[in-house]
Amino acid sequence: MTDRPSTEPQVHLGVFLTGVGPQLIWAHPDAAPHMAIETFVDVVQLLERGLFDAFFLGEGLRVRENRGRPYDLDVAGRPDAITQLAALAGATSRIGLVATQNTTYNEPADLARRLASLDLLSDGRAGWNIVTTDNAWTGENFRHGGWLEHARRYERAGEFVEAAKALWAAWEPDAAQDARAKSWSRPGAIADVRRATDLVHLTATPTVPGSRQGRPVLFQAGDSAGGRDLAARHADVVFTAHTEYDAALAYATDLRERLARHGRSPDSLRILPGAGVVLGDTPADAEDKARWVREEQITGPRALAYFEQYWGADLSGYDPDGPLPDIEPSADELDPSRGTISIDRRKGKLDLIARWREQAAAQGLSIRQLALEVSPGHPSFVGTPGQVADEWARFVRTRAVDGFNLLPYLIPQSLTEIVEKLVPALQDRGVYRTEYTGGTLRDHLALPPVDDTGPR
Repeated sequence: MTDRPSTEPQVHLGVFLTGVGPQLIWAHPDAAPHMAIETFVDVVQLLERGLFDAFFLGEGLRVRENRGRPYDLDVAGRPDAITQLAALAGATSRIGLVATQNTTYNEPADLARRLASLDLLSDGRAGWNIVTTDNAWTGENFRHGGWLEHARRYERAGEFVEAAKALWAAWEPDAAQDARAKSWSRPGAIADVRRATDLVHLTATPTVPGSRQGRPVLFQAGDSAGGRDLAARHADVVFTAHTEYDAALAYATDLRERLARHGRSPDSLRILPGAGVVLGDTPADAEDKARWVREEQITGPRALAYFEQYWGADLSGYDPDGPLPDIEPSADELDPSRGTISIDRRKGKLDLIARWREQAAAQGLSIRQLALEVSPGHPSFVGTPGQVADEWARFVRTRAVDGFNLLPYLIPQSLTEIVEKLVPALQDRGVYRTEYTGGTLRDHLALPPVDDTGPR
């Protein structure tokens, strides 16, 4: 293996374990037990051996639903991410640990304290994946229902993150005094933080000092104008959906223009699209495996449940290997109760269904075959380790992305292949580290030091 100059752009890698969703083939006989702590320990230690930047956990504040009923085709039952990552901090020493946490149904002072605790206990390896939620079914658990319209979710998120950053900055690094001092902290070194708007209202004093990376690294996922602007103002890392090269480059260009408008440098933020990877010994082998993965992900019951959202009706009596339902869909627009319907598909469903019917008729597709074609979740990168490494090297060398946040399809096998086959191919091309050179998540991502200036 040949080491290349350190000036070569590097591929930064994370793994995002959502806990739910069609990408995870949880029912396969070779899949590790999803709820066993041993599985998570094995996975995070494998990734640390592979020199990954970070391990991400999703958040689920309520079991997902389909048409008002629990959706039992996804893996359910996820421990609190911060609690789980605290346990994994003791089983690792370098890899970053990122918790997805919601700004709509959490409170800033409480969440800032819990995230700061994870950052301190892990010695500067914590991150926060900032998300919002507009699902009424989630809000019902908090007596809010559909609390905020889409645009106001990002307004609250911005105020929430500003408050959290102020709390983290309110404990100065040299606040603690030695044992001979009259008080344990230097007077004025720990400040109160106050906010009073209709979306964020608090008076709080931080109770946890900062870690050696300063504060948790901030990740943000969201592709709307509001989401992009939130990222440009606050995020250290953006988790996107753009894995096609031209789309990724256009996104990066737009985001860096937004960074400049907020007085931030292009190097102050990393872009990591979520990506599925399927590797094979030959291109044909990889394509065959990708087809198998897709067919395992979109089972007959899952295909029926997918179209139930659009038809607004119980389709369980239909044969998934038969033609599309012969009943007319309801006139109501999509019910986003499962939290998986993208914003651009919440209107115009009748036109979309009409196009699907035309496609199914023209191609002779069954319900399941159509679902395989039109439902989200196709692997982003399919090929030999060398092919994928070449493609990723092109992405980072042109700054279309800074790396990828990987979505495994089978645990641990799909991740073992990446660590044992793809990582060495990236290292051979000089675009992946051969050892950790720092101890914090901010170090791994080569981010500049924290500079959270502004009012407390």
